[in-house]
Amino acid sequence: MSKVSFRDALLPLAVLAGALAAWEAGVRGFAIPTYVLPAPSLIAETLVKDREILFSALLVTLATALEALALATLGGVALALLISRSRALERAIMPFAIVLQVTPIIAIAPLLLVYLEPARAVLVCAFLVAFFPILANASLGLASVDRALVELFDLYRASPWRKLILLRAPAALPQFLTGLRIGGGLSLIGAIAAELAAGAAGQGAGLAFRISEAGYRLDIPRMFAALALVSAAGVTIYGALTLLTHLCLRRWHESARGKGE
Repeated sequence: MSKVSFRDALLPLAVLAGALAAWEAGVRGFAIPTYVLPAPSLIAETLVKDREILFSALLVTLATALEALALATLGGVALALLISRSRALERAIMPFAIVLQVTPIIAIAPLLLVYLEPARAVLVCAFLVAFFPILANASLGLASVDRALVELFDLYRASPWRKLILLRAPAALPQFLTGLRIGGGLSLIGAIAAELAAGAAGQGAGLAFRISEAGYRLDIPRMFAALALVSAAGVTIYGALTLLTHLCLRRWHESARGKGE
């Protein structure tokens, strides 16, 4: 890693440390009550004290989000491949996918909780919000192949399977990975939103349920501690998918090669 990139990596950490220091100083200097705004040191203390409850809830939420992302990836790619073979199928399916995407998941979650057990309802919600970005980006990538290359493959009478493996899939990979990064964050958001709805109904076991539970008890430090874990989980998922994108594209795609220079 170059010196410039190392400095760029340290800058957000320095800003975060400064913000936390200012937060700590402000809470202590103005004697702000814990139930209004806990200090970062108290939040860290709560993370340690309640680690069994909070980290077990984190594992539940992460497992749901990652399972939903895996299902959304499989379903989105499979449907994108079907759509790429038939314009009529695209016109028939895409409106329903768009309707699911633009409908707020917080409005769908209570309805799903009526028909499904809480864990299954949370999984479905997370799947629904992650599915459309992966489908849309994979479809766009498959449709964005250079026409001259398609004609070249036709000239050599390449089979549809060879066209897919050697031409369409590599051309669609950057768009697909973009959709995967978006879907990764949205799967966590969908899981949290559904868990909040389940928590309002007195059900659930994930981090959002613990946030709701702490809110009912006015345990503000635990709420902030759980929120910190949610943020850390989101950053970790995005960072892992960004690294995957770089590893897949660094040797041949300009978007990744430029970042490594």
